[in-house]
Amino acid sequence: MNKAELIQQIRNKKSYLCVGLDTDLDKIPAHLLDREDPIFEFNKQIIDATRDYCVAYKPNVAFYEAYGAKGWMSLEKTVAYIGKTHFTIADAKRGDIGNTSSRYAEAFFKNMPFDSITVAPYMGEDSVTPFLQFEGKWVILLALTSNKGSQDFQLMQENDEQLFERVIKKANTWGNTENLMFVVGATHPDYFTRIRKIAPDNFLLVPGVGAQGGDLAAVTRNGINKDCGLLINSTRDIIYASKGTDFAEAASKKAQDVQKEMENLLLENKFL
Repeated sequence: MNKAELIQQIRNKKSYLCVGLDTDLDKIPAHLLDREDPIFEFNKQIIDATRDYCVAYKPNVAFYEAYGAKGWMSLEKTVAYIGKTHFTIADAKRGDIGNTSSRYAEAFFKNMPFDSITVAPYMGEDSVTPFLQFEGKWVILLALTSNKGSQDFQLMQENDEQLFERVIKKANTWGNTENLMFVVGATHPDYFTRIRKIAPDNFLLVPGVGAQGGDLAAVTRNGINKDCGLLINSTRDIIYASKGTDFAEAASKKAQDVQKEMENLLLENKFL
């Protein structure tokens, strides 16, 4: 999905919601566990329940890798079931020497195939650019993450510039706003204004709203741009809204509530 198509999806659905699919067999409703592929069955019902209210899905690859070959099969079936109607994100946080990154890119862009993949920038340009060689695909680079440990390195400062700012500036010389996004955690709402000064036109993937305590209104106010420019991820609040047989209905209601709040924010910020 290219940038123009993504923006149109946001306008059509009046939503910039991304639903995380971090599917854990210890957390899904017990009545699904006797299915042939309980992970895929859970995902399928969540997707059916939420697809009208979101523009993207983000499976975290670790939750599938943990189950070995069966988990990979569930992941492949999940991204195939989503299809081309939604932006798909492989939350894999890859990044290695060039030939290895090329193989990672083939795995997620050719064989799955996802629209985008999260990538760690620590190894630098030659670990990131192989992912940027695939036309129509996106790199979502870790910049300022929502976890507590983000302060260990990402907020280190030198000459009035913090490390995450240097990462964003440097990465934008490798890619462009048509193939490069950044991960910026919702737990850092005050930083979005600073980020928009150095990356005014990039899309930002924003985890941390909901269970992690991020403020959707504050993130939107500080981070929105002329294209909306935001994908707000919510996982636990939606997919685990209920552990009973009504889990899909509960997820649908929660996603719809978020979509309505987003619609109001888009109107308030003159995107719609």
